[in-house]
Amino acid sequence: MSLPARLADALERLPVAAASSVKKDGWRGMMRALAAEGKLLITNHNQPEAVILSTAEYTRLVQAAQAANQATPDPLAELRRRFDERLAVLDDDGASDRLRAAMRSPARLGGKVKAGSTY
Repeated sequence: MSLPARLADALERLPVAAASSVKKDGWRGMMRALAAEGKLLITNHNQPEAVILSTAEYTRLVQAAQAANQATPDPLAELRRRFDERLAVLDDDGASDRLRAAMRSPARLGGKVKAGSTY
């Protein structure tokens, strides 16, 4: 499986430990290697296999992802807001009478199609 170029570039910048060194040095050895950078790429036969993150690095990534999510407006929330805004007229006094009157009278389009303000 080939990695996308941006991901491959990001992985190349990480400090590397071979899977055999993980076995040889054990958990304490990996934690010493991890202390310097906060992240460590584990390879098996020179192929990326896993990334170990310190808790500080993991927390930083989670916070960055949350900030990115908050910075990007939710299109579904905006659609829901607009829909609710349009339906709010049904709560007005007399809305049911106006709706019944509109449904009873034939539409006079004069040969034109009326599809609404969003079309």
